[in-house]
Amino acid sequence: MVATVRKVTAQEDGQASSNDVRHQRRIEVVENLFAYSFIQPSFKAPHKSDLFESIIPKIPEIDVKIVEFAPKFPIDRLSKIDLAILRLAIYELMVSPSEPIKVVINEAIELAKELGGEKSYTFINGVLGKLIPHDTTK
Repeated sequence: MVATVRKVTAQEDGQASSNDVRHQRRIEVVENLFAYSFIQPSFKAPHKSDLFESIIPKIPEIDVKIVEFAPKFPIDRLSKIDLAILRLAIYELMVSPSEPIKVVINEAIELAKELGGEKSYTFINGVLGKLIPHDTTK
């Protein structure tokens, strides 16, 4: 089962077209991570993605951070889409930081608003807010 998402044009979401490409790439990675959470052993990603392939071996390390910063929400009880978004964001923040912190967090919140439940974005924001240093001027 793969989450399908209507492609949002840059004009519809108010972002520049160059940002839309990165946002779409993140959506595809989240869809891969979402699907992966159901069928790990023989998983074949629906979207070709080097980023996704880089995240997979880091999932145990990333999940430790999720447990640490969301102790009331065990991994196996989290929404699979929220878990996928958190895994991507934590990877981008801690394992391979190439974007500014604010950009990664904003993207995670936008993904949660688009793909997650009604309160997903507040949960994602709360976990990531605990994860990062309080100086977000980077």
